[in-house]
Amino acid sequence: MPIEYKKLWIMLIQKGITKQQLRQMAELSPATMTKLNKDQYVSMEMLVRICRALECNFGDIIDYIDNK
Repeated sequence: MPIEYKKLWIMLIQKGITKQQLRQMAELSPATMTKLNKDQYVSMEMLVRICRALECNFGDIIDYIDNK
């Protein structure tokens, strides 16, 4: 996948938030969390929920990786 959520996991560690807490804060389904863990695509709505919960921007939680 050309995207990765490594920044998201780092942010959670820095803020002392567990993945379970994020799931509850952003009202994410277990399936969405699985996609995030596997660096798969999630909807823009889910990214907005995460950013709202963590008070951040998209660039703070996701990276585009050009695999050329």
